[in-house]
Amino acid sequence: MSWAGSRGLPDVEPMTPIPPVLVLAGPVARDRVAGLVDEVRGLVGAAGVVVCDVGGVGPPGLAVVDLLARLQLAARRAGGRILLRGPDPALRALLDLVGIPVEVEGEVEEGEPALGVEVEVEPGEAAV
Repeated sequence: MSWAGSRGLPDVEPMTPIPPVLVLAGPVARDRVAGLVDEVRGLVGAAGVVVCDVGGVGPPGLAVVDLLARLQLAARRAGGRILLRGPDPALRALLDLVGIPVEVEGEVEEGEPALGVEVEVEPGEAAV
């Protein structure tokens, strides 16, 4: 009996790059905005996404909204986007109010079905 093995690892799928995380802590100061924008531009890289951990930015206000808008713009110009991690519900409401479309990590994109959810079918048809 002989066996001709194949080269490489045929059953291994390519790895998805892990997006970098930028932790935003403390009150947002205007003098830090330019540095954070530059940092996001540099982090977009291969993953195309930068996760911004906003759990420690404090109470939401216009300074935080301005910072996130600038970070989103910088990421888009670099060919990527930002995702928020741990946003306060008030911050999400404020971003919606001013019309800044920022995605939250772990949420399903609008129009996309959640993973593991079957599409409803007519009786007698196979599930998709």
